Formats: sequence, structure tokens, C-alpha cells
Amino acid sequence: MPADGREGAAVPPWPLQPDVEKQAAFELARDRVAALQVEVEEAEDGRTKGRLRRDLNKNEMLVATLGLQIEQARDAEVALWADLWAMPQAAIWEESHSGREVAQYVRWKIRAEQGDLKAATEARMLSDRLGLNPKALMSLRAEIERAEEAEDRGERRRETRKPKPKSGEDPRGGLYAVG
Repeated sequence: MPADGREGAAVPPWPLQPDVEKQAAFELARDRVAALQVEVEEAEDGRTKGRLRRDLNKNEMLVATLGLQIEQARDAEVALWADLWAMPQAAIWEESHSGREVAQYVRWKIRAEQGDLKAATEARMLSDRLGLNPKALMSLRAEIERAEEAEDRGERRRETRKPKPKSGEDPRGGLYAVG
């Protein structure tokens, strides 16, 4: 893998649609808030109104939380996506057309960062498959190419070679009979 990643290549466009599950939960909670507001207005007894207001408050908090999570997840996904495509491993992903798998990793990783334990497990497993940690790179037998190091090794190897015998010298001159 080249140490500089994909040289001069632009970051591919984000391939996944918005998180459908979170979007659906957000819409459902928003609809529930609207329904609870109507119920609170129509309630006649104080005890029922109090219970409905508590439910309304919980659902308003849920709507606000989900809205923030969706917004922050979108921004975080795009940022992580760009960071990953600047890594040396991106050259391999591009050759193997693994963009959607990388996107799945990004989605799971962001969910994990928002506190989803199942997502953390999925992200860890995908990070191993994508070579995103040193142990995974070793198991994939991948090496990050460092041009300067390779050049230095080559120069040292050439310097330590023994000079070839001159054409006029007999290389057998150092041999002797054992007896």
C-alpha cells in the first residue's frame, strides 16, 4: 500500500442513504408529539392531563434527541468517510470496489460513537476486515510502503555486497586441500 494513500484522487461521493431506522423513529416520535398535544387539549380531568403532559415531555425529548443524532450522524459520517479515503488502505479498497463496505463501516462506527453497543461490535468486525488497525493489517499481510525506507534498505544492501573478483584473478585461489 502506498504510504500517502490514493495520490491525487478525490474522495468518492457518500454512497448510503440517510439512516432509515433513525429517520422512521424520528417521524414516529414527531407524530406522537402532535397526537399528545391534541389529547392534552381535549383532556378534562387534571390527573389525565398530567399523565399526558409527562408523555408529551418524554416524546418531545425523544424528537429533539433523534433530530440531533440524525444531524450529527450525517456530518460525522461524511467527515469519517473523507478521513478513511485519505488512508493508505484506500488504494486497496478502490481496487477491490469495496466502497459500500467502507460506508457500512462508517455507518456502524458513528452509531457506536452514539452509544449503540451492537453497532460497536459490527464496527470492530468490519474494521478488522478493512485493515483499519495494526493487527488487522498483519492478519491481511498488508504492508504500508515507505519509499524512503525501501530506498535506504536497497542502498545498504548494495553497499554490503562483496566485490566480484576481477576478471584476471582466479576465484579458486583461496581454496586449499584438506587432508
